[in-house]
Amino acid sequence: MTYIKDLKDFDGQEVTLKGWVYNQRGSKSLYFTIVRDGSGLCQCIISQDDVSEEVWAAAGTLTQETSLAITGKVKKDDRSVGGYELHVTDMKIIGASDDYPITPKDHGTEFLMNNRHLWLRSQRQWAAMRVRNTIIFSIHQFFQERGFMQMDAPVFTGNAAEGTTTLFETEYFDQPAYLTQSGQLYGEAMAMAQGLIYTFGPTFRAEKSKTRRHLTEFWMVEPEMAFYDLDMNMDLAEDMLCYIVDKVLDKNKSELEVLERDISKLEQIKKPFHSMTYSEAIDQLKSVETESMLNEMFTSREEEQVQLKKEIEDLDKEYGQAKKGRKYRIDARKKEIHDRQNQIEEDLRNIPVWKKNIESLKWGEDLGGSDETILMMQFDRPLMIHRYPTEAKAFYMKKDPENKEVVLAVDVLAPEGYGEIIGGSQREDDLDELLHMIEKHDLPQEVFDWYIDLRRYGSVPHSGFGLGVERTVAWLCGLKHVRETIPFPRMLGRLHP
Repeated sequence: MTYIKDLKDFDGQEVTLKGWVYNQRGSKSLYFTIVRDGSGLCQCIISQDDVSEEVWAAAGTLTQETSLAITGKVKKDDRSVGGYELHVTDMKIIGASDDYPITPKDHGTEFLMNNRHLWLRSQRQWAAMRVRNTIIFSIHQFFQERGFMQMDAPVFTGNAAEGTTTLFETEYFDQPAYLTQSGQLYGEAMAMAQGLIYTFGPTFRAEKSKTRRHLTEFWMVEPEMAFYDLDMNMDLAEDMLCYIVDKVLDKNKSELEVLERDISKLEQIKKPFHSMTYSEAIDQLKSVETESMLNEMFTSREEEQVQLKKEIEDLDKEYGQAKKGRKYRIDARKKEIHDRQNQIEEDLRNIPVWKKNIESLKWGEDLGGSDETILMMQFDRPLMIHRYPTEAKAFYMKKDPENKEVVLAVDVLAPEGYGEIIGGSQREDDLDELLHMIEKHDLPQEVFDWYIDLRRYGSVPHSGFGLGVERTVAWLCGLKHVRETIPFPRMLGRLHP
């Protein structure tokens, strides 16, 4: 058996592919069958003159997602998908597929989510999962090359890491337990043993949020480093993101093409990233420049809306007299326009709300999703915002020795409106200060006894951060919603399939 991705090594040779029918069209004596095998797509040409009567009859029964074994001669053809095609000499159906529910026509999101187990076979979903694989593998490569050890944090915990309001509670035999919000606290203990570690696993947040950026179950990589301060932490995060982007651009050119991703925007992701303090970010949001940008954006969206409406009217007039090929292009263009109109309508609804949120934003409040979006409209590379207000952040973050009103924390925002993809900080290493913050946050000290011990026995400055895999996949793939970034997404109200 040969895989489609390896056909370049078998030019002129006879091979057997095993896969599924992706699409088929034909004439009286030829079938052009697109086969997928998980590694790629291949056009297989079935000629009545080249196969037996039995095979020709079977070819006429092929339906979408029928599984088969198909044998033929490999021929290079730059016009074909993947650059190679198969001239078929034999074929055997393995499993029939009747009335496959996901067809080339448009389907609603709810329908596709209910059929996620099948939607994964679609080309865009296939491409997104392969990019996800590259991202995950490159994360491991990055840390392993730098002497980090991967270690695993428990999924069941007895304490909160990111506040108690988003905990999933369960019963652990005769005592309450929670699904982990983060591996960080355990990561700190591991770093005190190994120096440089990272955890990689699922995390859970019971946020009742339906935004395009949120999942209730998602994956995080969380490095923790002994003897690292905030600046070193930020440097590591910057290096890691550049490394990941470079790997995706190198390994996933065809997948990014399938996703219609503008790679020129990814090619700009180089050091140094933009950087500002939280206070500077507040000033930027409330600046005349930001207000002007939003006003211009609103006006341009209104003008574009009028232009697109006129284009739709012109295309509708042309459609009745158009030939079949032109009708196909008109339908495709109208779909693009409708998608763009939906985005424009969303922007026109959002911009007044964004402006109102900025007016009411006060120093000391955490930045919201819309605040992050507005800031990132002004940058083409990630933005690192650091030194957040103490009151807005978690108990374990170390206060800035030069200004106790802020902590040594950093969030990294992705460009193009994808929001926060990294959150990190220098951790509080002083025993008395940590005890004070646990009490101030009204947390039960007894469940943190082991965590407090880390400050009793050889405490050192240390730092770490967490990268959300799904938001990173969404950003690099150019996907609008994180539900397409993980094989089986868990969201508010979504537990099936």
